[in-house]
Amino acid sequence: MAEMPLEDDRRIIMETGLAARVARIVTPTLEDLGYRLVRVKISAQNGCTVQIMAERPDGSMTVEGCEEISRAISPVLDVEDPISGEYHLEISSPGIDRPLAWLSDFERWKGHLTKIEMAELIHGRKRFRGILRGFEGDAALLERDEVREGEERLVRLPVNDIHEARLVLTDDLIDAALGRVNANKQAHTGETPPEPAGKDPSPRQLQDRRKKPSAGHRGR
Repeated sequence: MAEMPLEDDRRIIMETGLAARVARIVTPTLEDLGYRLVRVKISAQNGCTVQIMAERPDGSMTVEGCEEISRAISPVLDVEDPISGEYHLEISSPGIDRPLAWLSDFERWKGHLTKIEMAELIHGRKRFRGILRGFEGDAALLERDEVREGEERLVRLPVNDIHEARLVLTDDLIDAALGRVNANKQAHTGETPPEPAGKDPSPRQLQDRRKKPSAGHRGR
């Protein structure tokens, strides 16, 4: 899969509120380790779960990488203390039907079925679905799978107005993700990995229960 180099690659999906604060805290540590932040999500699952989704710039992630990130950012979160109360810290890869958070993601995953939700109305709607055709200028190109009479099939969606973009799980996407995982592993180790028993190549996550300090001590 050929990829167009982007001189000004940047993350376009930004968090708000508490998730944005966590993102600001963990981003420097992730970058120092050679990773990039994909998304921070805070949910009420298991009381409170802070999910930090990250990957290498080439899109790879391993269980060992999740462990490395957890060890590095846990003390940073302890010091900055952005979350009140007890919470689960979850480090994970983006998965197959991943969010598209960086400009380069729109080139890396072109040719695949994608759902995009806009922050503002474009052509009278906010939600679009179709085949991603890459990135051009300041817009993602999407070839819509369903159009009404008189509508253009290929639309330009300004990236600064994208609220959320995500790949749709298909057999073609699974095959492409497996191929990318194997190619990244071979590039890093020089070995050709065996075919996995299952179809999901990215169950990369690590959970760590965090608690507020009691009597001057923070436990786990």
